[in-house]
Amino acid sequence: MSTTPRVVIIGAGIVGANLADELTERGWNRITVLDQGPLPLTGGSTSHAPGLVFQTNGSKTMTEFATYTVNKLKSLDVDGGWCFNQVGGLEIATTPERLNDLHRKQGWATSWGVTGEILSPEECAKLHPLLDSERVLGGFHTPADGLAKATRAVVALGRRAESRGARFRGSTRVIGINQHGGRVTGVETDHGEIPADIVVSCAGFWGRAIGEMVGMKVPLLPLAHQYAHTEPLPELAGRNDAQIEARMPILRHQDQDLYFREHNDRLGIGTYAHRPMPVRLSDLPDEDSPTDESMPSMLPFTEEDFAASWEHSKRLLPALRTAKVETGFNGIFSFTPDDGPLVGESPDVAGFWIAEAVWVTHSSGVARAVAELLVDGRSRTELHGCDVHRFDEIETAEHHVDETCRRNFVEIYDIKHPLQPKLSPRNVRVSPFHARQKELGAVFLEAHGWERPHWFEANAPLVKELPMEWQPPSRDAWSAMYHSPIAAAEAWKTRNAVAMYDMTPLKRLEISGPGALSFLDRLTTGKMDKSIGAVTYTLVLDEAGGVRSDLTVARLGEQLFQVGANGNLDFDHFTRRLPSDNGVQVRDITGGTCCVGVWGPLARDLVQPLSQDDLSHEGLKYFRCKPAHIAGIPVLAMRVSYVGELGWEIYTSAEYGQRLWDVLFAAGRELGVVAAGRAAFNSLRLEKGYRAWGSDMTTEHNPYEAGIGFAVRPQKGEFVGRDAIAALDEDAVSRRLSCLTIDDHRSVVLGSEPVFIDGEAAGYVTSAAFSHTLGTPIAYAWLPATATVGTRVEVQYFGRPVRATVASEPLVDPDMHRIRR
Repeated sequence: MSTTPRVVIIGAGIVGANLADELTERGWNRITVLDQGPLPLTGGSTSHAPGLVFQTNGSKTMTEFATYTVNKLKSLDVDGGWCFNQVGGLEIATTPERLNDLHRKQGWATSWGVTGEILSPEECAKLHPLLDSERVLGGFHTPADGLAKATRAVVALGRRAESRGARFRGSTRVIGINQHGGRVTGVETDHGEIPADIVVSCAGFWGRAIGEMVGMKVPLLPLAHQYAHTEPLPELAGRNDAQIEARMPILRHQDQDLYFREHNDRLGIGTYAHRPMPVRLSDLPDEDSPTDESMPSMLPFTEEDFAASWEHSKRLLPALRTAKVETGFNGIFSFTPDDGPLVGESPDVAGFWIAEAVWVTHSSGVARAVAELLVDGRSRTELHGCDVHRFDEIETAEHHVDETCRRNFVEIYDIKHPLQPKLSPRNVRVSPFHARQKELGAVFLEAHGWERPHWFEANAPLVKELPMEWQPPSRDAWSAMYHSPIAAAEAWKTRNAVAMYDMTPLKRLEISGPGALSFLDRLTTGKMDKSIGAVTYTLVLDEAGGVRSDLTVARLGEQLFQVGANGNLDFDHFTRRLPSDNGVQVRDITGGTCCVGVWGPLARDLVQPLSQDDLSHEGLKYFRCKPAHIAGIPVLAMRVSYVGELGWEIYTSAEYGQRLWDVLFAAGRELGVVAAGRAAFNSLRLEKGYRAWGSDMTTEHNPYEAGIGFAVRPQKGEFVGRDAIAALDEDAVSRRLSCLTIDDHRSVVLGSEPVFIDGEAAGYVTSAAFSHTLGTPIAYAWLPATATVGTRVEVQYFGRPVRATVASEPLVDPDMHRIRR
């Protein structure tokens, strides 16, 4: 009879207790849960968490986690006491901008299957009688949201896990992680070693210190957040009792960074409207016996930071105008550079995992995902936005983590546009073309530290020269943010002349060695054993056939490949799967190289005169590459185009980058060349139906659903995921990524909006843009396979329906004449 692995979970808060429960439910019974504090009130964030669970989130993954948390905690009790009080949630708007945002949020809820509706001010006040309805413009009500009693849930989860064999040990401090041969072997505590095959750190804001024990960077920052209790309010007298605690919905007043919940006859008030207060672990009190009033995660209340929030609270809730704050504290929570959780295994020490920066709202969902990763090797919920390895190295540097987490605290309740870049730090990573782009008036947005031009002000005069059919219509205020009509001119130049695109920020990997071919063949769906110079669009699947990534692989030599990847997760994936014989090497070459895309019908007229190498269609066919020289500069010319036009991605080392840009731009002046940005690029790539991994498709989708089954070559032999998709094809799917054309030319949807068929929610938008070539907004959306070409649908855009039609794809040049000449 096989035995299950020995697992040590560090942290007995809401995440650790949930994980013990999830693992024991799956039959793993050799589980030990450790905590430095006494059980069950250990002194971490769980011990003071106010327990608000609002499910709706712009992330489908985070919404799924929250929904699972609601359903799980709702099923638990401790001696008849509730672990989840489903009082509902109410988010109110006091500004027109916030009310619009609540309509957007209601769309998210519909997309992800959460019931919610927009209410009038009177309806809001009926739900929450303490509200001054005259100060409210409307609200978003979600009946299934509510209050988690985290401390009680930990008891319920612990009891259940212990009944299945788990052990919980409090007042046990972890002082080291033992390892041998690159694997964990146990956890060293102040009471001795506990052997382990797997260690999972669920230590909350102590997680960074635990990660350091194995040399793993855990990019989180502990920050203090204010929470106060009022004195008893006459308006709440007799409404609740010690058992119920609350009957009104939890309330968020995000225009002033506030939230409210009942505590029997008192009101709890949380605020983010104060200075960021980072916390050093060395400064925390070392409490052996934390109580409700004293624990390491609860710092003294700073009244001066609460003063403004108290005034705003009194304006919104008249019952507070004669009340006083009775008690308060500054509670510590974890923040990350992008506000997402941190889940994953150490890249250097096998068996050491983390599940950190997880709030009560998502605790059960994250724990289920980690349990599935450990037991099954795969989470049913897509995790790319939670994987700790999603960050590039610069994003895990202490200074970067500190600055971005502080900013995220300040902006936590702000209305965020999907394209909105961080204010700081900026200019962390720039391509060799950056100085020239600034001279051309580039408007930069940011991703993973890279400055990326979205359009160029130097092209503004071209807007007036556009043919009538290319003139962009005016946009609504939301879709006009972080956009410019200049993008239409840049798209026009790409379709009718030639344009230069900076592709440097896209991740590039070099895979080499005698085992490189078999390595790539095993991990990808395409045929890798092609001639030198071949370029292959291929997929990386997980064991269940989900799309883990899509790649462009160029064979540069018998044992040398260049891989165009989607980000650091691909680098992590490949390095983890390297053979033990050192026959394969993987290098991230992004920073030492650069790339300019030269595309358009005049691309060859621009580039060929600068090179003695044959760049004709016969000399370098589509999806081929070769070394060449352009004005004496050594380059790799790759005949691929993600805008659907003739041209190349031209690579060189960073030292030659500015010179390459200069010679190309100078030679292109007579042809009308322009520098073009990501706004035009995104429009052009959607016109061609090119998918973006992470938004259009993830591990939740198989290749045939995503419309990229052509990249799968099952006849080549074994590869990861082959068996899982063996019985599938384009006709054996129940949903598809579908192309939509949108009727209202001013409504350029941006993603995550729900799509309705015959009045019923049927799917959601993934990517969208204005098609300048066709003169209409377009989008891609996940829809039932029954929604065939010609099906009429409606996209819910800020609460109003926008008509659209399922269209045949690609929308532009379906016969690929333009790209293959």
